Amino acid sequence: MALVAREALEAVGLVGWPKTSGSRGIHINVRIAPRWTYPEVRRAALALARDVERRAPSIATSKWWKEERHGVFLDYNQNAKDRTVASVYSVRPLADARVSMPLRWDEVANVEPEAFTLATVPGLYAERGDPGAGIDEAVGSLEALLELSARHEAEGQGDAPWPPNYAKQAGEPPRVQPSRKRRADVEYEGRGVAGGPPPEVAAERRKAVEAGDPNAGLPTDWAGTRPTPTGRRKSAIPVIEIARAAKKDEALAGLERWKARHPKAAAALEPADVLVDGMRGRSALWYRVRVNLTHVAEAERPAQAELDPDYDPWAGYEWPDRAGQLERAPRKKPKAT
Repeated sequence: MALVAREALEAVGLVGWPKTSGSRGIHINVRIAPRWTYPEVRRAALALARDVERRAPSIATSKWWKEERHGVFLDYNQNAKDRTVASVYSVRPLADARVSMPLRWDEVANVEPEAFTLATVPGLYAERGDPGAGIDEAVGSLEALLELSARHEAEGQGDAPWPPNYAKQAGEPPRVQPSRKRRADVEYEGRGVAGGPPPEVAAERRKAVEAGDPNAGLPTDWAGTRPTPTGRRKSAIPVIEIARAAKKDEALAGLERWKARHPKAAAALEPADVLVDGMRGRSALWYRVRVNLTHVAEAERPAQAELDPDYDPWAGYEWPDRAGQLERAPRKKPKAT
């Protein structure tokens, strides 16, 4: 599919520079002149993704919702503002110290990402040089892709969903899984997403986005938080913590027990309301499960209770409370020894 993406790029006068992601995927970098806004860059990426999908419908998809996908997903949302991406030659957090490796196009079809590690890449670089040399001279224009985007919009293909931690954008479709959609599109306006702002805050931010505020849609401008007298921010979103566990399946088992205790609240949840986070501990990941109760009637919202399970990743370790890092749900008192 990367080779199809190369064809689509060449059709609009752009040069693609492939590299391994350092995991299972392929990244394609395209050097452009610094004259377009982040929303324009994302629109261009979305137009490219849809064009690749048109060229290879059996293997490529630009659909955001996983239930609608097949084949390989073209992640156009990596071009939203403030997103990060692995740089070339960066070492990825895998057991084999795999490296995000730039490639020549004739290597893409048979590439084996696991061949590029911290141990092997220095020798490969010395032997064959840098496949990405010349990228800074291949400066391209997005005009053709933006024209393609305009044609897509004229044909009825409007914006696609943004990442869930961004403000609802003007013209963006409802952020709800198609299989869970129960209302007309207009009824989802202002509802935001799991972890999103209250309707009145969402409406205010949407106006700012439509008025051209370049920062209104950023995750750093995440609505639903208000400054406290101490200067710290306190969330106004009804999120409770359910479980903390050393293993993901243990944390999810705690979630199922919570659902059994609160069936009415559980029935009102949408898929994105369940927040499962892999958290970095002292030497390994641990898992936290939270639930956003935005879609649960206020009278039916369970209060924060003791965690089940209640794993403490910092047990026996002196750790400073930086920026409220250790703020947590009520803990059981330790048994006397």
